[in-house]
Formats: sequence, structure tokens, C-alpha cells
Amino acid sequence: MRQQRRARAIAMTPDEIDALLAEQRTCRVATVGRGGPHATPLWYVWHGGALWMTSLSRSQRWADLQHDPRMAVVVDTGEDYLQLRGVELRGRVEVVGEVPRTGEPCPELDGPEQAFADRYSGGVVGHDGRHAWLRLVPEKITSWDFRKIPT
Repeated sequence: MRQQRRARAIAMTPDEIDALLAEQRTCRVATVGRGGPHATPLWYVWHGGALWMTSLSRSQRWADLQHDPRMAVVVDTGEDYLQLRGVELRGRVEVVGEVPRTGEPCPELDGPEQAFADRYSGGVVGHDGRHAWLRLVPEKITSWDFRKIPT
């Protein structure tokens, strides 16, 4: 993974990054398709060093990723300037399991799928036959924590 070069003084440690990704619930996903950039919010789970998301298999995001699997994701928080914290993850997305997901066994999804269900649906794993799983193993992580700015 490429290391962060700029703003290292306010960069988060790996433990701080893990904590932020575990605490927040919504990420902002950016893809690039034939028509240009596209950004959307998604729920996610940080599991095993990867960001796991589900996507409608008939969406603009899905079409973009079929054309170009690169993705950038931002997870951030904070209201006031000196409270801003965030993480940007960049890499290539992989589709995991069947498309769309109907519940066929997929050992790679055992942990992330249950973690996602625990986080968002009271532990109940559901398959609607419209969504599929995406895994982003970051090639580069950039982070910031403005609380580290000396005042």
C-alpha cells in the first residue's frame, strides 16, 4: 500500500483509522464512468483490512465499475473545523460472490456479510436478489485529524 506523503502531522494512526471506520456508518463512493464522475453514499463495513459494500447490480455505480473498477471512498466526521476527521481509501473494487446475491454459499462473505447484518439489520442477513457485494482493498489510504493541529 502506498504511504501518505502530505499532512503526516495530522494523519491518523492505523488504530485511529480502524476506530473511525468502525464508528461511522456511511461512506461516500466515487466512481468514473463514460459520462464522468459519479458520487453516492453507501453503508459499509470495514472487515479484514477491506471496505465491504453492497450495490444494486442495476445502478450507475455498477455500470461505472464494470467499465473502470477504480474507486475512491471517503468516510468523515466533525462539525467544526478543528473537529474534522476522515479517511480516503483508493483502489480497485472486486465483485465477491454471485451477482445479484441470492444467498448461495460463498465462504469469502461469511464474515463481512454477518458483520454488515449486525451493523445495519439487527443481525439478520438478507438477500433481495438485487444487490451484489463489492470489496475494496485499499491501495492507498489518506487520513486527517484536525484535532491534531496545534492551537
